[in-house]
Amino acid sequence: MENENTFQTSGNPESVVATAEASFTPRTDFARLTAQTEAIRAEIGKIIIGQSDLLELLLTAVLADGHVLLEGVPGVAKTLMAKLLARTLEVPFSRIQFTPDLMPSDVLGTSVFRQNKSDFEFRPGPIFASIVLIDEINRAPAKTQSALFEVMEERTVTQDGTAYAMAEPFLVLATQNPIEQEGTYRLPEAQLDRFLFKLHVGYPTLAEEVQILSGHHAGQGSTNLEAVQPILSAADLQALRQQVREQRVEANILEYIAKLVGQTRAHKSLYLGASPRASLALLNGAKALAALRGRDFVTPEDVQFLAPSVLRHRIMLTPEREMEGSTPDDVVKQIMQSVEVPR
Repeated sequence: MENENTFQTSGNPESVVATAEASFTPRTDFARLTAQTEAIRAEIGKIIIGQSDLLELLLTAVLADGHVLLEGVPGVAKTLMAKLLARTLEVPFSRIQFTPDLMPSDVLGTSVFRQNKSDFEFRPGPIFASIVLIDEINRAPAKTQSALFEVMEERTVTQDGTAYAMAEPFLVLATQNPIEQEGTYRLPEAQLDRFLFKLHVGYPTLAEEVQILSGHHAGQGSTNLEAVQPILSAADLQALRQQVREQRVEANILEYIAKLVGQTRAHKSLYLGASPRASLALLNGAKALAALRGRDFVTPEDVQFLAPSVLRHRIMLTPEREMEGSTPDDVVKQIMQSVEVPR
């Protein structure tokens, strides 16, 4: 990850120059936000070794009030990371294991007839929680996936003509395996678009894996979730999110975001470009990332750092580019290189 105290001054994302950000005094006091997010990092660090970039992006999503799709091979702690993040928030948590036979009512809830009152009573499903972990989201069929459309975007569940609002905060953390295809279903583009970020969870470095093995060998192999203590209440998180919403964003940064997203609709390697929802996701994410890094303004580097996570699941390559082995991240990098960076 590039140093947060640098930003780019040319069209090449690799060329960065030092700035005076390290010495500025923010007009917004982020002392509480910094202390609480650092405490969350420390609590999760009791269990997870490494994955610092992933944790920063997850915290960014929490502050930006957006859902996250975690993609990675089995055994890289996707589910564990989501559970630990939920542990640091003093809010209701639920986990749903998606399977091919899962029905929408198993997620949203169902109406039960009460014989003594001769009416129906709605019994909420596991989606009615503040942090919802959906494990292996791509294992459920389209009918069940469609049950998530309304609740992820509008934060309501409509059952028998009655709309039930979700309590704040409401965050979906979903996992999927990109390799195994047997018994899986492709997520609809409309559902993917509802995720703020799609994050790749990679393998640990050699040093990190040695540290994992050393801890396991020393008798620390069991995952004690009870060791992770809650840091933020719902009210605390709401206050931090309000600070994020009040972040300053210059007009040239807004134009830069619009140009980046707009280029996805005209790029010759893409069959499908990103919608304005991607622009909003990039804006909200950049505001949260800037606050997380102690700044009360957004820089081009914030936008560049988040662009792959925001765009990779919202664009589709042409068949020709797929056959050549290109990836959405490759195209996003090309677009960032082609769009002039504001100074």
